[in-house]
Amino acid sequence: MAGSAERARHWRYTELPGVDLLRASYVEKKFVRHTHENFVIAAIADGVDVFHHGGADQYAGPGALALVNPDTPHTGRAGGPEGWRYGAVYPSQDVVAEIAAETTTIRGTPGFVTPVLEDPYAAGLVHQVLRAVDEGNALAADTLLRVAVTRLLRLNGGPLPQRAVRTAGAPVAARARAVLEQRMADPPTLERLAADLGTSPFALLRAFRAAYGMPPHTWLTDARVRRARRLLDTGTAPAAAAVAVGFTDQPHLNRHFSRIVGVPPGAYQRERVGGLDDGCERTDGTREREVRARGRETYEGARTYKTPEGHCSYRPRRGD
Repeated sequence: MAGSAERARHWRYTELPGVDLLRASYVEKKFVRHTHENFVIAAIADGVDVFHHGGADQYAGPGALALVNPDTPHTGRAGGPEGWRYGAVYPSQDVVAEIAAETTTIRGTPGFVTPVLEDPYAAGLVHQVLRAVDEGNALAADTLLRVAVTRLLRLNGGPLPQRAVRTAGAPVAARARAVLEQRMADPPTLERLAADLGTSPFALLRAFRAAYGMPPHTWLTDARVRRARRLLDTGTAPAAAAVAVGFTDQPHLNRHFSRIVGVPPGAYQRERVGGLDDGCERTDGTREREVRARGRETYEGARTYKTPEGHCSYRPRRGD
C-alpha cells in the first residue's frame, strides 16, 4: 500500500436498512476524537489501525476487527507508514438488538466487550458482506451480515453498561450538553456557559469530560457533523448544511466532516441522494447515463468513479 492514493467509499445499500458501509484505504488520514450513532465493525485487510479507545491505544492488524459501541469516543490512524486498508459495516442499534434477541442470550442492551477481536473468519464475513453488496446480491448481504454480527456477539458480546455517570458534576454536564444542542449554530463561550449553569469553567470542563469522554468544544464539533449528516441524507446542499449546524462555511464543514466520517460531505451525499446514482458527472456538468453505478468506488483523492463498464472522472466543485 505504500505510496498508494488514499481512497474511500461511504455508502448505503437499500436492501440493508439501518446499515452504513465503508471501504477505505488510508495512509496519512487521522480521525479525530469522535463518536458514532451506530456500531462500528471494521475488518482490517492490510496494515494496522491504531485507535484510542477506553483510555488506551488499541491495535488491530490484518484479520482483526475494530469494534466500537455507539456513542463511544475514539480516534483512528495508521500504525505504520504503509497505512491501513479495511472494510466496515455500521449497523444501527436496532439492527444489532434484533439480531441479539434472536441469536444470543444477552440481557439488556447488547454491545461489544473488548474493542479488538482477532478473528480472521469474522473479518472475512465483513468483507463478504461488502462484496455481496457490490454484486447486488441482497440475500447474501443480509445473511452474511446477520451471521457476522451473531458470531461477534457470541464471541465478544455482552450487555452495555448504563451510561449514567454517577458523579456530582453529571447533572451540570447534562444541562450543558442540552444547551449546546439547542444553540449548536451559536454556542456560548465556556465561561458564559459555566456562569449560566452556576459553576466555574474548569469545573464544567472536568464534569463534561467525565460524562462524555471529551471536552465541550470537541463534543460540539462531533454533534455538528452528526446533524450535518442527517441534513445531507435528506438532500440539503453541503454549503447550507454547514451554516445550519454552525460551521462558518462549506470548507469548514469539509475539514471536520472528513476527519470524522472519512470522506468529504459532497462524496458522502452523492452516495445517498440523487447525485451520481445513475452514472458519473462530467466536468461540464453533463451525465453519463449509460454508465451504471453498481460497483462504483469513490476515490477521495482523485474523485474518480470506477464502474464495471468504464471510468469517468469529474472536477469537484470548490470545497467539495
